[in-house]
Amino acid sequence: MSTGSSIAVTSLPVCLWPLTRGMVEPNQEFHGLVCEGANVLPSKFLEDAFREGHGKVVNLKRLDEVINSINGWYMERGLFGLVSGVDIFSGGIIRLQVAEAEVNNISIRFLDRKTGEPTKGKTKPETILRQLTTKKGQVYSMLQGKRDVDTVSTMGLMADVSIIPQPAGDAGKVDLVMNVVERPSGGFSAGGGISSGITSGPLSGLIGSFAYSHRNLFGRNQKLNISLERGQIDSIFRINYTDPWIEGDDKRTSRTIIIQNSRTPGTLVHGNQHDNSSLSIGRVTAGIEFSRPLRPKWSGTAGLIFQHAGARDEKGNPIIKDFYGSPLTASGKPYDDMLVAKFECVYTGSGDQGSSMFAFNMEQGLPVMPEWLFFNRVNARARKGVEIGPTRLLLSLSGGKVVGSFSPHEAFAIGGTNSVRGYEEGAVGSGRSYVVGSSEVSFPMLGPVEGVIFADYGHDLWSGPSVPGDPAGARYKPGSGYGYGFGIRVDSPLGPLRLEYAFNDRQAKRFHFGVGHRN
Repeated sequence: MSTGSSIAVTSLPVCLWPLTRGMVEPNQEFHGLVCEGANVLPSKFLEDAFREGHGKVVNLKRLDEVINSINGWYMERGLFGLVSGVDIFSGGIIRLQVAEAEVNNISIRFLDRKTGEPTKGKTKPETILRQLTTKKGQVYSMLQGKRDVDTVSTMGLMADVSIIPQPAGDAGKVDLVMNVVERPSGGFSAGGGISSGITSGPLSGLIGSFAYSHRNLFGRNQKLNISLERGQIDSIFRINYTDPWIEGDDKRTSRTIIIQNSRTPGTLVHGNQHDNSSLSIGRVTAGIEFSRPLRPKWSGTAGLIFQHAGARDEKGNPIIKDFYGSPLTASGKPYDDMLVAKFECVYTGSGDQGSSMFAFNMEQGLPVMPEWLFFNRVNARARKGVEIGPTRLLLSLSGGKVVGSFSPHEAFAIGGTNSVRGYEEGAVGSGRSYVVGSSEVSFPMLGPVEGVIFADYGHDLWSGPSVPGDPAGARYKPGSGYGYGFGIRVDSPLGPLRLEYAFNDRQAKRFHFGVGHRN
Protein backbone atom coordinates (compact mmCIF):
# COMPACT_ATOMS: atom_id res chain seq x y z
CA MET A 1 0.00 0.00 0.00
CA SER A 2 1.56 3.33 -0.97
CA THR A 3 0.79 7.02 -1.20
CA GLY A 4 1.67 8.69 -4.47
CA SER A 5 3.53 11.95 -4.83
CA SER A 6 1.30 13.53 -7.48
CA ILE A 7 -0.91 16.37 -6.28
CA ALA A 8 -4.50 16.90 -7.34
CA VAL A 9 -5.93 20.12 -5.87
CA THR A 10 -8.98 22.27 -6.32
CA SER A 11 -10.05 25.83 -5.62
CA LEU A 12 -13.68 24.99 -4.84
CA PRO A 13 -15.31 23.99 -1.53
CA VAL A 14 -15.26 20.28 -0.81
CA CYS A 15 -19.00 19.93 -1.38
CA LEU A 16 -18.49 20.84 -5.05
CA TRP A 17 -15.78 18.29 -5.75
CA PRO A 18 -17.25 15.45 -7.84
CA LEU A 19 -16.37 11.81 -7.34
CA THR A 20 -15.55 10.14 -10.67
CA ARG A 21 -15.00 6.45 -11.29
CA GLY A 22 -12.73 5.42 -14.13
CA MET A 23 -11.89 1.84 -15.09
CA VAL A 24 -13.95 -0.61 -13.01
CA GLU A 25 -13.75 -4.34 -13.57
CA PRO A 26 -16.35 -6.40 -11.68
CA ASN A 27 -15.57 -9.33 -9.38
CA GLN A 28 -12.01 -8.23 -8.74
CA GLU A 29 -10.35 -9.31 -5.52
CA PHE A 30 -8.68 -6.44 -3.66
CA HIS A 31 -4.88 -6.89 -3.47
CA GLY A 32 -3.42 -3.38 -3.35
CA LEU A 33 -4.03 0.36 -3.04
CA VAL A 34 -2.46 3.37 -4.68
CA CYS A 35 -3.47 6.81 -3.37
CA GLU A 36 -2.50 9.97 -5.23
CA GLY A 37 -2.65 13.51 -3.93
CA ALA A 38 -3.13 12.67 -0.22
CA ASN A 39 -0.35 14.73 1.32
CA VAL A 40 -1.92 15.22 4.77
CA LEU A 41 -4.10 12.10 4.99
CA PRO A 42 -2.24 9.57 7.23
CA SER A 43 -1.30 6.34 5.47
CA LYS A 44 -2.30 4.41 8.60
CA PHE A 45 -5.85 5.73 8.24
CA LEU A 46 -5.97 4.33 4.70
CA GLU A 47 -4.50 1.00 5.81
CA ASP A 48 -7.09 0.63 8.56
CA ALA A 49 -9.94 1.62 6.23
CA PHE A 50 -9.07 -1.02 3.57
CA ARG A 51 -7.66 -3.79 5.78
CA GLU A 52 -10.91 -5.81 6.10
CA GLY A 53 -11.36 -6.03 2.33
CA HIS A 54 -7.91 -7.39 1.49
CA GLY A 55 -8.14 -10.61 -0.55
CA LYS A 56 -11.90 -10.30 -0.95
CA VAL A 57 -14.03 -9.34 -3.94
CA VAL A 58 -14.37 -5.57 -4.10
CA ASN A 59 -17.75 -4.56 -2.69
CA LEU A 60 -18.80 -1.25 -4.24
CA LYS A 61 -21.12 -0.45 -1.35
CA ARG A 62 -18.27 -1.02 1.11
CA LEU A 63 -15.98 1.05 -1.13
CA ASP A 64 -18.43 3.97 -0.96
CA GLU A 65 -18.44 3.69 2.84
CA VAL A 66 -14.63 3.85 2.92
CA ILE A 67 -14.64 6.89 0.62
CA ASN A 68 -17.20 8.60 2.85
CA SER A 69 -15.01 7.91 5.89
CA ILE A 70 -12.03 9.51 4.11
CA ASN A 71 -14.13 12.53 3.20
CA GLY A 72 -15.34 12.65 6.82
CA TRP A 73 -11.72 12.70 8.06
CA TYR A 74 -11.10 15.89 6.08
CA MET A 75 -14.40 17.44 7.15
CA GLU A 76 -13.81 16.81 10.87
CA ARG A 77 -10.51 18.67 10.66
CA GLY A 78 -11.88 21.49 8.58
CA LEU A 79 -9.52 20.66 5.70
CA PHE A 80 -10.29 21.34 2.05
CA GLY A 81 -9.89 17.78 0.82
CA LEU A 82 -12.00 15.02 -0.80
CA VAL A 83 -11.72 11.79 -2.77
CA SER A 84 -12.17 13.00 -6.36
CA GLY A 85 -11.79 9.74 -8.29
CA VAL A 86 -11.46 5.97 -7.99
CA ASP A 87 -10.24 3.27 -10.43
CA ILE A 88 -10.22 -0.53 -10.04
CA PHE A 89 -7.66 -2.19 -12.29
CA SER A 90 -7.16 -5.85 -13.23
CA GLY A 91 -5.13 -7.58 -10.60
CA GLY A 92 -7.26 -6.09 -7.85
CA ILE A 93 -5.45 -2.74 -7.56
CA ILE A 94 -7.54 0.21 -6.41
CA ARG A 95 -6.34 3.74 -7.21
CA LEU A 96 -7.76 6.65 -5.24
CA GLN A 97 -7.33 10.20 -6.41
CA VAL A 98 -7.55 12.73 -3.58
CA ALA A 99 -7.92 16.48 -4.13
CA GLU A 100 -6.40 18.69 -1.43
CA ALA A 101 -6.64 22.46 -1.83
CA GLU A 102 -3.27 24.13 -1.26
CA VAL A 103 -3.08 27.77 -0.27
CA ASN A 104 -1.78 29.69 -3.28
CA ASN A 105 -1.74 33.24 -1.91
CA ILE A 106 -2.88 35.20 1.16
CA SER A 107 -3.83 38.87 0.88
CA ILE A 108 -5.26 41.55 3.14
CA ARG A 109 -8.23 43.69 2.06
CA PHE A 110 -9.21 46.72 4.16
CA LEU A 111 -12.89 47.66 4.21
CA ASP A 112 -14.42 50.99 5.14
CA ARG A 113 -16.20 50.93 8.52
CA LYS A 114 -19.27 52.76 7.18
CA THR A 115 -19.67 51.63 3.56
CA GLY A 116 -18.00 48.20 3.62
CA GLU A 117 -16.17 49.12 0.41
CA PRO A 118 -12.43 48.44 -0.09
CA THR A 119 -10.26 51.25 1.23
CA LYS A 120 -6.66 52.02 2.10
CA GLY A 121 -5.63 50.75 5.52
CA LYS A 122 -3.29 52.27 8.08
CA THR A 123 -1.90 48.94 9.25
CA LYS A 124 0.93 47.47 7.21
CA PRO A 125 -0.24 44.18 5.64
CA GLU A 126 2.93 42.37 6.77
CA THR A 127 2.06 43.24 10.38
CA ILE A 128 -1.16 41.26 10.00
CA LEU A 129 0.24 38.46 7.81
CA ARG A 130 2.92 37.46 10.31
CA GLN A 131 0.20 36.77 12.88
CA LEU A 132 -1.22 33.99 10.70
CA THR A 133 -0.32 30.33 11.15
CA THR A 134 -1.80 29.50 7.74
CA LYS A 135 1.02 29.58 5.18
CA LYS A 136 1.33 29.25 1.41
CA GLY A 137 1.63 25.71 0.11
CA GLN A 138 -0.23 23.97 2.94
CA VAL A 139 -3.68 22.41 2.68
CA TYR A 140 -6.18 25.03 3.76
CA SER A 141 -7.82 24.32 7.12
CA MET A 142 -11.00 26.19 8.04
CA LEU A 143 -10.30 25.53 11.74
CA GLN A 144 -6.83 27.01 11.43
CA GLY A 145 -8.32 29.93 9.54
CA LYS A 146 -10.74 30.56 12.41
CA ARG A 147 -7.83 30.60 14.87
CA ASP A 148 -6.05 33.10 12.64
CA VAL A 149 -9.15 35.31 12.64
CA ASP A 150 -9.24 35.17 16.45
CA THR A 151 -5.51 35.99 16.65
CA VAL A 152 -5.85 39.07 14.44
CA SER A 153 -8.90 40.16 16.44
CA THR A 154 -6.93 40.02 19.71
CA MET A 155 -4.44 42.55 18.30
CA GLY A 156 -7.09 45.14 19.23
CA LEU A 157 -6.79 46.99 15.92
CA MET A 158 -9.75 45.54 14.03
CA ALA A 159 -13.48 45.94 14.49
CA ASP A 160 -14.17 42.96 12.22
CA VAL A 161 -12.07 40.18 10.67
CA SER A 162 -13.02 37.40 8.23
CA ILE A 163 -11.33 35.02 5.77
CA ILE A 164 -12.82 34.34 2.32
CA PRO A 165 -11.44 31.42 0.19
CA GLN A 166 -11.49 32.18 -3.54
CA PRO A 167 -10.50 30.23 -6.70
CA ALA A 168 -6.84 30.71 -7.56
CA GLY A 169 -5.35 31.24 -10.98
CA ASP A 170 -3.71 27.81 -10.82
CA ALA A 171 -6.30 25.06 -11.13
CA GLY A 172 -6.94 23.25 -7.87
CA LYS A 173 -5.48 25.90 -5.55
CA VAL A 174 -7.14 28.43 -3.31
CA ASP A 175 -6.43 32.10 -2.61
CA LEU A 176 -7.30 33.48 0.82
CA VAL A 177 -8.52 37.04 1.23
CA MET A 178 -8.63 38.36 4.80
CA ASN A 179 -11.15 41.20 5.09
CA VAL A 180 -10.44 43.58 7.97
CA VAL A 181 -12.23 46.67 9.27
CA GLU A 182 -9.90 48.90 11.30
CA ARG A 183 -10.83 50.59 14.56
CA PRO A 184 -9.89 54.22 15.23
CA SER A 185 -6.17 54.18 16.09
CA GLY A 186 -6.45 56.18 19.33
CA GLY A 187 -7.22 59.51 20.91
CA PHE A 188 -7.67 61.43 24.15
CA SER A 189 -9.70 60.39 27.17
CA ALA A 190 -10.43 61.76 30.63
CA GLY A 191 -12.03 60.37 33.75
CA GLY A 192 -12.07 60.26 37.52
CA GLY A 193 -12.11 57.89 40.47
CA ILE A 194 -11.37 57.42 44.14
CA SER A 195 -7.87 57.15 45.59
CA SER A 196 -6.88 54.84 48.42
CA GLY A 197 -4.67 57.56 49.93
CA ILE A 198 -5.45 58.79 53.44
CA THR A 199 -6.15 62.50 53.02
CA SER A 200 -8.18 65.25 54.58
CA GLY A 201 -10.34 68.03 53.22
CA PRO A 202 -13.51 68.31 51.15
CA LEU A 203 -11.90 66.71 48.09
CA SER A 204 -10.45 63.80 50.04
CA GLY A 205 -9.81 60.73 47.91
CA LEU A 206 -10.90 62.18 44.56
CA ILE A 207 -8.60 61.52 41.63
CA GLY A 208 -8.78 62.71 38.03
CA SER A 209 -7.13 61.24 34.96
CA PHE A 210 -6.20 62.33 31.45
CA ALA A 211 -4.68 60.09 28.79
CA TYR A 212 -3.62 59.93 25.17
CA SER A 213 -3.25 56.57 23.46
CA HIS A 214 -2.23 55.37 20.02
CA ARG A 215 -2.62 51.64 19.41
CA ASN A 216 -1.09 51.40 15.92
CA LEU A 217 2.06 53.50 15.64
CA PHE A 218 3.67 53.43 12.17
CA GLY A 219 1.02 50.88 11.13
CA ARG A 220 2.95 48.14 13.01
CA ASN A 221 0.61 47.47 15.97
CA GLN A 222 2.95 49.38 18.31
CA LYS A 223 1.28 51.04 21.30
CA LEU A 224 1.91 54.44 22.89
CA ASN A 225 0.15 55.54 26.07
CA ILE A 226 0.69 58.85 27.86
CA SER A 227 -1.37 59.28 31.01
CA LEU A 228 -1.66 61.56 34.02
CA GLU A 229 -3.57 60.74 37.20
CA ARG A 230 -3.81 63.33 39.93
CA GLY A 231 -5.30 63.28 43.41
CA GLN A 232 -4.76 65.16 46.67
CA ILE A 233 -1.78 62.89 47.42
CA ASP A 234 -1.59 60.37 44.57
CA SER A 235 -0.15 61.38 41.23
CA ILE A 236 1.20 59.29 38.38
CA PHE A 237 2.59 60.53 35.08
CA ARG A 238 3.39 57.62 32.78
CA ILE A 239 4.74 57.16 29.26
CA ASN A 240 4.50 53.59 28.01
CA TYR A 241 5.62 52.37 24.60
CA THR A 242 5.09 48.71 23.59
CA ASP A 243 6.03 46.78 20.47
CA PRO A 244 4.05 43.51 20.87
CA TRP A 245 6.27 41.66 18.39
CA ILE A 246 9.73 42.95 17.53
CA GLU A 247 10.31 42.92 13.78
CA GLY A 248 12.62 40.14 12.60
CA ASP A 249 12.17 38.06 15.76
CA ASP A 250 10.70 34.57 15.32
CA LYS A 251 10.02 34.03 19.05
CA ARG A 252 7.24 36.65 19.33
CA THR A 253 9.32 38.78 21.70
CA SER A 254 7.72 42.05 22.80
CA ARG A 255 9.50 45.21 23.98
CA THR A 256 8.18 47.77 26.45
CA ILE A 257 9.79 51.09 27.38
CA ILE A 258 8.50 52.78 30.55
CA ILE A 259 9.04 56.28 31.95
CA GLN A 260 7.09 57.14 35.08
CA ASN A 261 6.96 59.79 37.80
CA SER A 262 4.69 58.82 40.68
CA ARG A 263 3.75 59.90 44.17
CA THR A 264 1.87 57.38 46.33
CA PRO A 265 0.89 57.21 50.03
CA GLY A 266 3.53 55.66 52.28
CA THR A 267 0.94 54.24 54.66
CA LEU A 268 1.45 50.55 53.79
CA VAL A 269 4.74 50.38 55.69
CA HIS A 270 4.97 53.62 57.66
CA GLY A 271 1.28 54.35 58.32
CA ASN A 272 0.02 57.75 59.38
CA GLN A 273 2.34 59.79 61.56
CA HIS A 274 1.71 60.21 65.27
CA ASP A 275 0.49 63.78 64.72
CA ASN A 276 -2.00 62.45 62.11
CA SER A 277 0.04 63.84 59.23
CA SER A 278 0.94 61.64 56.29
CA LEU A 279 3.97 60.98 54.14
CA SER A 280 4.21 59.91 50.52
CA ILE A 281 6.75 58.07 48.40
CA GLY A 282 7.98 59.75 45.23
CA ARG A 283 9.47 57.58 42.49
CA VAL A 284 11.01 58.40 39.13
CA THR A 285 11.32 55.22 37.09
CA ALA A 286 12.66 54.43 33.63
CA GLY A 287 13.30 51.04 32.11
CA ILE A 288 12.96 48.55 29.32
CA GLU A 289 11.42 45.06 29.42
CA PHE A 290 11.35 42.15 26.98
CA SER A 291 8.70 39.42 27.14
CA ARG A 292 8.11 36.27 25.11
CA PRO A 293 6.32 32.91 25.27
CA LEU A 294 8.61 30.20 26.63
CA ARG A 295 6.34 27.22 25.95
CA PRO A 296 2.56 26.64 25.96
CA LYS A 297 1.05 28.44 28.98
CA TRP A 298 4.48 29.74 30.07
CA SER A 299 5.85 33.24 29.48
CA GLY A 300 8.97 35.07 30.59
CA THR A 301 9.96 38.70 31.10
CA ALA A 302 13.40 40.22 31.56
CA GLY A 303 14.20 43.88 31.99
CA LEU A 304 16.46 46.61 33.30
CA ILE A 305 14.89 49.39 35.40
CA PHE A 306 16.35 52.49 37.07
CA GLN A 307 14.53 54.02 40.05
CA HIS A 308 15.09 57.23 42.02
CA ALA A 309 12.85 57.11 45.11
CA GLY A 310 12.39 58.94 48.41
CA ALA A 311 9.83 60.12 50.97
CA ARG A 312 8.12 63.51 51.23
CA ASP A 313 6.00 65.20 53.85
CA GLU A 314 2.57 66.73 53.27
CA LYS A 315 4.14 69.89 51.85
CA GLY A 316 6.22 67.93 49.35
CA ASN A 317 9.54 68.42 51.15
CA PRO A 318 12.00 65.49 51.21
CA ILE A 319 12.34 63.77 54.60
CA ILE A 320 14.70 61.00 55.72
CA LYS A 321 13.01 59.88 58.98
CA ASP A 322 9.42 59.36 60.08
CA PHE A 323 7.80 60.56 63.30
CA TYR A 324 9.27 57.60 65.23
CA GLY A 325 12.80 58.25 63.99
CA SER A 326 12.75 55.27 61.61
CA PRO A 327 14.79 55.92 58.44
CA LEU A 328 12.88 56.30 55.20
CA THR A 329 15.82 55.57 52.89
CA ALA A 330 18.59 52.98 52.94
CA SER A 331 21.33 55.46 52.07
CA GLY A 332 20.43 58.07 54.71
CA LYS A 333 20.03 60.61 51.91
CA PRO A 334 16.70 62.09 50.77
CA TYR A 335 16.60 59.63 47.86
CA ASP A 336 17.77 56.10 47.07
CA ASP A 337 18.98 55.20 43.58
CA MET A 338 18.88 51.68 42.20
CA LEU A 339 19.42 49.90 38.90
CA VAL A 340 17.41 46.68 38.93
CA ALA A 341 17.72 43.64 36.68
CA LYS A 342 14.35 41.91 36.62
CA PHE A 343 13.26 38.40 35.64
CA GLU A 344 9.75 36.97 35.82
CA CYS A 345 8.33 33.61 34.77
CA VAL A 346 4.54 33.04 34.69
CA TYR A 347 2.43 29.94 34.13
CA THR A 348 -1.28 30.35 33.45
CA GLY A 349 -3.80 27.55 32.99
CA SER A 350 -6.96 28.26 31.01
CA GLY A 351 -6.74 31.96 31.86
CA ASP A 352 -9.84 31.78 34.05
CA GLN A 353 -9.45 33.14 37.57
CA GLY A 354 -10.28 29.71 39.00
CA SER A 355 -7.57 27.92 37.02
CA SER A 356 -4.02 27.13 38.09
CA MET A 357 -1.40 29.89 38.09
CA PHE A 358 2.22 30.22 39.16
CA ALA A 359 4.46 33.30 39.00
CA PHE A 360 8.07 33.74 40.09
CA ASN A 361 9.75 37.15 40.16
CA MET A 362 13.35 38.03 40.96
CA GLU A 363 14.94 41.50 41.13
CA GLN A 364 18.65 42.10 41.52
CA GLY A 365 19.99 45.52 42.47
CA LEU A 366 23.15 46.30 40.50
CA PRO A 367 25.64 48.59 42.33
CA VAL A 368 27.00 50.18 39.16
CA MET A 369 27.67 53.30 41.23
CA PRO A 370 28.94 52.97 44.84
CA GLU A 371 25.86 54.67 46.29
CA TRP A 372 23.34 52.56 44.36
CA LEU A 373 21.50 49.87 46.33
CA PHE A 374 22.72 46.27 46.21
CA PHE A 375 20.03 43.71 47.04
CA ASN A 376 18.20 40.59 45.84
CA ARG A 377 14.43 40.27 46.05
CA VAL A 378 12.36 37.18 45.17
CA ASN A 379 8.61 36.79 45.19
CA ALA A 380 6.38 33.87 44.19
CA ARG A 381 2.62 33.37 43.86
CA ALA A 382 0.63 30.20 43.22
CA ARG A 383 -3.07 29.52 42.81
CA LYS A 384 -5.14 26.37 42.29
CA GLY A 385 -8.86 26.13 41.61
CA VAL A 386 -10.96 23.00 42.08
CA GLU A 387 -14.57 22.56 40.97
CA ILE A 388 -16.71 20.78 43.58
CA GLY A 389 -20.19 20.43 42.14
CA PRO A 390 -21.68 23.92 41.73
CA THR A 391 -19.05 25.43 44.02
CA ARG A 392 -15.41 26.32 43.39
CA LEU A 393 -12.57 26.02 45.88
CA LEU A 394 -9.69 28.43 45.28
CA LEU A 395 -6.41 28.04 47.18
CA SER A 396 -3.60 30.59 46.89
CA LEU A 397 -0.17 31.00 48.44
CA SER A 398 2.39 33.77 48.09
CA GLY A 399 5.72 34.52 49.69
CA GLY A 400 8.92 36.46 49.26
CA LYS A 401 12.25 37.49 50.70
CA VAL A 402 14.71 40.34 50.22
CA VAL A 403 18.37 40.41 51.26
CA GLY A 404 20.86 43.26 51.08
CA SER A 405 20.37 47.00 51.26
CA PHE A 406 16.86 48.15 50.33
CA SER A 407 14.57 51.10 51.00
CA PRO A 408 12.35 50.52 54.09
CA HIS A 409 9.24 51.58 52.17
CA GLU A 410 9.90 48.61 49.81
CA ALA A 411 9.37 46.06 52.62
CA PHE A 412 6.69 43.41 52.14
CA ALA A 413 3.44 44.79 53.58
CA ILE A 414 0.95 42.24 54.96
CA GLY A 415 -2.74 42.87 55.53
CA GLY A 416 -5.61 44.34 53.55
CA THR A 417 -8.04 43.64 50.72
CA ASN A 418 -5.53 41.68 48.60
CA SER A 419 -3.67 40.12 51.53
CA VAL A 420 -5.18 39.29 54.95
CA ARG A 421 -8.75 40.57 55.03
CA GLY A 422 -10.08 41.86 58.34
CA TYR A 423 -7.01 44.13 58.69
CA GLU A 424 -6.25 47.56 57.28
CA GLU A 425 -3.75 47.75 54.46
CA GLY A 426 -0.32 46.74 55.79
CA ALA A 427 -1.57 46.42 59.38
CA VAL A 428 -0.38 42.83 60.00
CA GLY A 429 3.31 43.44 59.36
CA SER A 430 6.13 44.85 57.23
CA GLY A 431 9.10 42.56 56.78
CA ARG A 432 12.03 41.37 54.72
CA SER A 433 10.17 38.08 54.31
CA TYR A 434 6.52 37.12 54.24
CA VAL A 435 4.04 34.36 53.48
CA VAL A 436 0.30 34.72 52.90
CA GLY A 437 -2.16 31.89 52.34
CA SER A 438 -5.81 32.13 51.39
CA SER A 439 -8.74 29.81 50.74
CA GLU A 440 -12.09 30.72 49.20
CA VAL A 441 -15.27 28.85 48.43
CA SER A 442 -17.52 30.56 45.89
CA PHE A 443 -21.00 29.52 44.84
CA PRO A 444 -23.61 30.90 42.40
CA MET A 445 -26.47 32.95 43.82
CA LEU A 446 -28.49 34.94 41.27
CA GLY A 447 -27.43 35.77 37.72
CA PRO A 448 -24.01 37.46 37.74
CA VAL A 449 -23.88 37.44 41.56
CA GLU A 450 -21.99 34.79 43.48
CA GLY A 451 -21.32 34.34 47.18
CA VAL A 452 -17.90 33.81 48.77
CA ILE A 453 -16.67 32.41 52.07
CA PHE A 454 -12.96 32.97 52.77
CA ALA A 455 -10.11 32.68 55.25
CA ASP A 456 -6.64 34.32 55.07
CA TYR A 457 -3.44 34.04 57.09
CA GLY A 458 -0.21 36.03 56.87
CA HIS A 459 3.16 36.06 58.66
CA ASP A 460 6.32 38.15 58.33
CA LEU A 461 8.48 35.15 59.36
CA TRP A 462 9.87 37.21 62.27
CA SER A 463 11.64 39.53 59.80
CA GLY A 464 10.00 42.82 60.83
CA PRO A 465 12.85 43.95 63.13
CA SER A 466 15.39 43.43 60.33
CA VAL A 467 13.79 46.18 58.22
CA PRO A 468 15.84 49.39 58.75
CA GLY A 469 14.27 51.29 61.65
CA ASP A 470 11.75 48.49 62.35
CA PRO A 471 8.72 50.52 61.18
CA ALA A 472 6.40 47.60 62.01
CA GLY A 473 7.65 47.35 65.60
CA ALA A 474 7.33 51.09 66.14
CA ARG A 475 3.66 50.81 65.19
CA TYR A 476 3.05 47.61 67.19
CA LYS A 477 2.15 45.53 64.16
CA PRO A 478 1.71 41.93 65.33
CA GLY A 479 3.74 40.34 62.51
CA SER A 480 1.15 37.62 61.97
CA GLY A 481 -2.63 37.40 61.81
CA TYR A 482 -5.62 35.79 60.21
CA GLY A 483 -9.00 36.89 58.96
CA TYR A 484 -12.16 35.22 57.75
CA GLY A 485 -15.54 36.27 56.48
CA PHE A 486 -18.00 36.29 53.62
CA GLY A 487 -18.91 38.46 50.67
CA ILE A 488 -20.45 38.74 47.22
CA ARG A 489 -18.97 39.14 43.75
CA VAL A 490 -20.71 40.79 40.80
CA ASP A 491 -19.44 40.55 37.22
CA SER A 492 -18.95 43.93 35.53
CA PRO A 493 -17.14 45.34 32.48
CA LEU A 494 -14.29 46.36 34.83
CA GLY A 495 -14.00 42.85 36.25
CA PRO A 496 -15.65 41.39 39.35
CA LEU A 497 -16.85 43.90 41.95
CA ARG A 498 -16.01 42.50 45.39
CA LEU A 499 -17.77 43.46 48.60
CA GLU A 500 -16.53 41.51 51.63
CA TYR A 501 -17.04 41.61 55.39
CA ALA A 502 -14.20 40.18 57.44
CA PHE A 503 -13.31 39.43 61.06
CA ASN A 504 -9.74 39.18 62.29
CA ASP A 505 -8.06 37.42 65.21
CA ARG A 506 -8.12 40.63 67.25
CA GLN A 507 -11.92 40.75 67.30
CA ALA A 508 -12.01 43.61 64.79
CA LYS A 509 -14.41 43.78 61.85
CA ARG A 510 -13.89 45.46 58.52
CA PHE A 511 -15.56 45.94 55.14
CA HIS A 512 -13.42 45.46 52.03
CA PHE A 513 -14.29 46.66 48.55
CA GLY A 514 -12.26 45.79 45.48
CA VAL A 515 -12.45 45.79 41.70
CA GLY A 516 -10.93 42.89 39.77
CA HIS A 517 -9.44 39.63 40.97
CA ARG A 518 -7.17 39.36 44.00
CA ASN A 519 -3.46 39.43 43.24
